[in-house]
This record gives sequence, structure tokens and C-alpha cells, in this order.
Amino acid sequence: MFIDEITIQVRGGKGGDGIIHFRREKYVPRGGPDGGDGGHGGDVILRVDVHANTLSNYRHQKNFQADNGKRGAKQNQTGRSGEDLILEVPPGTIVYDDDTGELIGDLVEPGQTLVVCEGGRGGRGNTRFKNSRNKTPRLAEKGEPPQERTLRLELKLIADVGIVGVPNAGKSTLLSVVTNAKPKIGAYPFTTLQPNLGIAELDIETRLVLADIPGLIEGAHTGLGLGHAFLRHIQRTRVLIHLLDGLSQEPLIDFAQINSELALFDPRLAQKPQIIVLNKMDLPSVQERWPQVREELQDRGYDDIYAISAATNSDIRPVLYRASQLLLETPDITEIEPESDQLPVYRLEDDPSAFEIEDTPLGWRISSVSLERAALMTYWEHYQSVRRFQHIMEAMGIDEAMRQAGVEVGDTVLIGSHELVWEE
Repeated sequence: MFIDEITIQVRGGKGGDGIIHFRREKYVPRGGPDGGDGGHGGDVILRVDVHANTLSNYRHQKNFQADNGKRGAKQNQTGRSGEDLILEVPPGTIVYDDDTGELIGDLVEPGQTLVVCEGGRGGRGNTRFKNSRNKTPRLAEKGEPPQERTLRLELKLIADVGIVGVPNAGKSTLLSVVTNAKPKIGAYPFTTLQPNLGIAELDIETRLVLADIPGLIEGAHTGLGLGHAFLRHIQRTRVLIHLLDGLSQEPLIDFAQINSELALFDPRLAQKPQIIVLNKMDLPSVQERWPQVREELQDRGYDDIYAISAATNSDIRPVLYRASQLLLETPDITEIEPESDQLPVYRLEDDPSAFEIEDTPLGWRISSVSLERAALMTYWEHYQSVRRFQHIMEAMGIDEAMRQAGVEVGDTVLIGSHELVWEE
């Protein structure tokens, strides 16, 4: 099944916990701390696989998590870091943060990678907190929580040449006779329900990657017919073969209509080089109308005009060689070409020291990204770890803000998933 848009949940690996441990050796009464650090959590990485051409691998499994880092050990041993999780995607995959709409990356090159979720760093063991004033620290950190994201993956096929036209113009037949692609072919509209890719080898040094785009109808840019779902696949192509149905009552009106739909979806599509091809020349009625069609197109200023029969594979090679020539004259397109209705979005960067205090029926709620992560990394059963957390609150100015808000001794304080009691 061809899937060109999918939403997945990804989560890095949690950092391993640092530990509290002291050397215990014979004849060494005060061996000192030797608790090791936790290992780093694994990252989630997207990597381009040139052999993939669909996102269907993520149709059933949509939740992914990298390995967690391992816990530290005694004798200052650092825990093993978690393995990175690598997810393969086809060339042409655009990655968005589904919650914010932020563009994260555009993956087009073979083997290209993108880190979409970083794993948490490992917590520090108590050896890290030893100093001249505290030689036996009962203090360590739990592993840092990882990044977690909802990603929207969009695929825009990467092809040299896009074949466009009205339904039943013969696009799939043309692709099947010039490449090894096996698209579904039938004598009725909308036989093709998904884009198809094929490679045409003209000679030893020349080959073209062609994409057969499902037939477009009037209003396709608004989502009518099959247009909206597949128009974006034309955006990365550099040359268009515009196939006209020789049996259409008004092939020139079809031609103008399709060009209008392309321009309405993305104005840059109307600027791509086009080769105009009248198909079904194996039929006598089409042969009779060909001179008139050619003359009218020439009167409108078009030069690259051809007539072929995809069914009998006649007069097709000149079209492909002309497409190859136009490719050499057209710059490569690797940058993202957003849809015409998209506008740039400007967002403020999050302030890690920002916090909000709210008096709720359940208690005082402190909302702060930094403080919530610090709470998750605190060993609440050890006094020195709790005292360190209090110092963090003081440094961020939360202590003073809470007093000004009216907090009293014994009040419940909620920080993330932790429920604490306020004490002076």
C-alpha cells in the first residue's frame, strides 16, 4: 500500500540513574564515595533508505522508543549507554512536529540522517558531588527524561520527470512501456489511485526517473478528485510531460485546466518546463485532429509539442530525449517548496528558567520545564538530594515567588507528577 503521510510518536531513551555507593574494603574504614554515573539514553534517528518509496512501514506500528541508559555501578563504573533507534524513511520525506507545525527537516540524500529525539543524559553518581566540605555525599541524580515528540511525516516523491494530465489520458500506459513499472491500467478514469515511479534507460549514460501522477480534475487544488493528496509529488520534479487525451472532446481546454490547477496549488509548478504530448495516435480520429491541435498550441507560444501512441510504443523516444535535454538545462530542486497557502510562523524560544504558579483545589501547581525535569532526577529518599532540589528552586526565584503568592507551611505543592509539602 502506498502511504505518503503518517503520524508517529517517538521517544528517546531515558538516561541511566547515577548511584550512591561507598567503597567497602578491608582495612579501609573510610573508603569514600565510588558511585558511578548512569549511561546516556539512545537517540531516535531518521535515515534515508534509497530502496524505500512509501511510508507504509509505519502504518501499523506508530510508537517508537530508543533504549534507556543503564544504571551506574560501584567502583565509579559508568552505565552502558542506550542504543540509538534508527527509523528508515524514503527519499523526499519531510518531517514536521505535529504539535507545533514546526518544520524539523527535509530528507532527500541517500543515507542522510536526522536526530528527531535526543536521549536523556545519565545521572551523576555521588562521586561527582564530593568536595572538601562534603567528603561523604549521599547525593546522586536519576537519569534525565528523554525528548518525546509527535512527528508528521510527509513524502514528496523525488523524480526527474512528472507525467500529468486528465484521468484516462494514458499516463500509466506511457510509464509502463518506457520503464519496468507495473501500474494498474484500465480503460476508465481514475485507474491510478497512487503515484508510481519508474526508471527509463535511454542509453548507457542517460536514465530518467519518471513519476505517474494520478489524473487531475478541475478543483484538484482544493482536494476534489484525487488531486490534493498527490499534487505535492509534482513539486520536486524538474520537468513535466503534459499528456493530452487524443479522444477528449476538448484537449486544449483540458490542457489549460490542468495548468490552472498546478498554478493554484503552487505558482512555481506553472513555471516548470513542460513537454506537451498528444496521446493515442494509433487511432485514425486522433491522427486527423493532430494538425489542428499542434497549430493551436503553437499559436499560444508552445514549442515542445509531440504526438505519440503509448499503447503501440510509437514516437516515444524523442519525447524522452527532449525531457533529458531539459533536465540538463533545469537546476536541481532539493529545497522544500511549501504549498502556496502556507505562511511562515514565528515562535518565541522557550525560556528554560520560566515558571508559572497556580493555586488549584488540589494544591499549588508549579509549572516549569526545568524544575519538572529536576524533580524527575531527584532521589527523594535522600535528604541531601532533597536539599539540592530546594537550592534549585531558590536559584530560579520560585521560593520567593511562592511566598509572595501566599503559600503556607503544610500546603501541598504539585510539580509535574510529584506531590510535595511546603516547609520553611
